[in-house]
Amino acid sequence: MNARTTSTTLSTRIRRRATVLRRTATALVASAAAVSLASCGVSDIGDSAEASPTKGDDITVGVLFPDKDTKRYEQFDYPNIKKKIAELTDNKGVTKYANADKDAETQNSQIEQMVADKVDIIILDAVDSKAVAPAVQKADDAGIPVIAYDRLAEGPIDGYVSFDNELVGQVQGRALVEDLGDSAANKIVMMNGSPSDPNAALFKDGALSELQDKVTISESFDTKDWDPKVARVNMEQVVAKLGADNIDAVYAANDGIAGAVIDVLKTAGVAKVPPVTGQDADLDAVQRILSGDQYMTVYKSFPTQASAAAEMAVAKVQGRSIEFEALAKDSIDSPTTKNIPAQLVPPVALTKNNIQDTVIADEIYTVKQICTAEFKSDCDAVNLK
Repeated sequence: MNARTTSTTLSTRIRRRATVLRRTATALVASAAAVSLASCGVSDIGDSAEASPTKGDDITVGVLFPDKDTKRYEQFDYPNIKKKIAELTDNKGVTKYANADKDAETQNSQIEQMVADKVDIIILDAVDSKAVAPAVQKADDAGIPVIAYDRLAEGPIDGYVSFDNELVGQVQGRALVEDLGDSAANKIVMMNGSPSDPNAALFKDGALSELQDKVTISESFDTKDWDPKVARVNMEQVVAKLGADNIDAVYAANDGIAGAVIDVLKTAGVAKVPPVTGQDADLDAVQRILSGDQYMTVYKSFPTQASAAAEMAVAKVQGRSIEFEALAKDSIDSPTTKNIPAQLVPPVALTKNNIQDTVIADEIYTVKQICTAEFKSDCDAVNLK
């Protein structure tokens, strides 16, 4: 099944029991706390406990993330998951952490190691949603539940915590149309995410629902492994073919891609960078938005998502119903598993006008971190002090 087919399957099968997700304009506010990060391999934090259907607070949670290029994973997601698990278990719950650094085989080996270590549950953000299925099956065979995080993995998944990913794409596409106007004369380049990530297909579908029949899509690329280097090469091809001044806007699926796109355009000598979207609210993206190089990004409340995943994992191990306790207000189907309990967090469009109400209010960044000497005048212009 290709990414587009997977996208359609997921999009049409999402059963949203709380329709407020589509209408929410602001992100849920939660505290983010920075703690020390684990190394890129599997790192033990405390003693592993044997998996069982129900346990008390002495639980071990495995956390597996897909890459290090996406800065949020190790800066925000993992520290917040670790902190929340400790809070929920009276500091008796421990975590094991691993980052696959974009290698699907490495991630499968990391899952198998966690099964061997007898963790009680795994929170998994898959490198490749399809390739990870056999390892997920091994965890299930060992009686270890798997919560899919951010990306919906295949195999016997027990829960899913992510954002409304089609809405993410809609927010990005809508931002471009609102800025440019509804006109086929506007030429858009689409720099999409990785074809191995089912979320990327949802982002693309959401964006296309806003862009199609309103603008002209001149070129469209998928970005292998979300790699900014790949995006840079693709954008250089676009500029060579179309000319930098014949690009009215760029749909960039995340901030890493956006940064590469903007560098290529500036190197090509554009007088003013056209509107470029993004996602994840990376610090350098927020600063690019302040300076005017990047038009917007999609802010997703990482503390909210991390807390939801930790709560779901602890409840599952302790034998409590995640649906009954409103930890999974939605459900979703993957290509291999139906009716997966899900929690979908709403995204927010971040521009220079709402930095204070989003990443600063959520304590993702401080004003001092954002408003370095290079960006002081830009911060002053929007009264960010």
